[in-house]
Amino acid sequence: MYNFSAGPAQLPLPVLEQAAAELTDWRGSGMSVLEVSHRGKDFVECAADAEAILRSVAGVPDNYRVLFLAGGATGQFSAIPANLTAPGDPAAFLNTGQWSAKAIKEAGRQGVVVNTLADEAASSYTTTPAEGSFTVPVDAAYLHYTPNETIGGVEFPYIPDAGDVPLVADFSSTYLSRPIDVSRYGVIYGGAQKNLGPAGLAVVIVREDLLGRARPDVPAIWDWTVMAAKDSMLNTPPTFSIYLLGLILHWIEGTGGLAAMGERNRAKAARLYEAIDASDFYANPVEARSRSWMNIPFTLADPTLDADFLAGAAAAGLTNLKGHRSVGGMRASIYNAMPAEGVTALIDYMADFERTRA
Repeated sequence: MYNFSAGPAQLPLPVLEQAAAELTDWRGSGMSVLEVSHRGKDFVECAADAEAILRSVAGVPDNYRVLFLAGGATGQFSAIPANLTAPGDPAAFLNTGQWSAKAIKEAGRQGVVVNTLADEAASSYTTTPAEGSFTVPVDAAYLHYTPNETIGGVEFPYIPDAGDVPLVADFSSTYLSRPIDVSRYGVIYGGAQKNLGPAGLAVVIVREDLLGRARPDVPAIWDWTVMAAKDSMLNTPPTFSIYLLGLILHWIEGTGGLAAMGERNRAKAARLYEAIDASDFYANPVEARSRSWMNIPFTLADPTLDADFLAGAAAAGLTNLKGHRSVGGMRASIYNAMPAEGVTALIDYMADFERTRA
């Protein structure tokens, strides 16, 4: 079964097999990792290992803190302005889809003066702003953008230049899909349920000089400084998600690290786009330079065949290809755990379906 879900998404089979083998007897304890205390020696070591391997795999500099937090990326939509602004402070945003729009809306609810420097709504979120087409105000508390929009399948082909303004990025659907220069960012955050593990965990990487700025009334659970001081364990963290994150990071390292992962992901996406572009039966709506490696939407020339396409795909072991309800059509999410064989199987099915239905 090849699972093309946008999230929660397919996880690496070796990781699932290891987790299954350890589920009832973790580290010889006679207990599941689901059952042990988060303050016990074994789990403290497990969380420390997950942070260490994340720093190694992603190249996180020493002047950044790594936080494992509950609430997913949506929780960070609130935490970011609460940690980086006072009510009435200005912040800058690039709006390229539904997730960046949600971050903008929440910042406004937190009393931030929103300055949207680029808004791609006119293209139905099928484009990204051209590099150099916007200027970041020097008084902005931060510049926020979403490198990859899960729903629309839009991806920035560059890192925005924010100057001295902290750059904040929602990496949820592209986290650790390729090498990343962490030093370009003030804050990197994202939900784990696409490339990093199961739902329920947000991984936040924050530059140390941005700590200590939280509003006095921010709840402690959302205060990055408090959580950093407590090693993300002010309260009971999402322990199973942290455990699986560590396994996945070791899997990434063992399969060649982010350089090799990036090359595999680039090749998978290129093959699928090539198949779509070579056909008059399928189409991708995103401008070529802004196409995502992770989430590839496509439509059929005759949308009345959508249901038949999905039914046949499911019968062929290709699941969760239905596009987001706001967009329609199809969407193939091909995250790190999707093997090249899964993309090949999808391309072969698409070709067979076109031959019999075109």
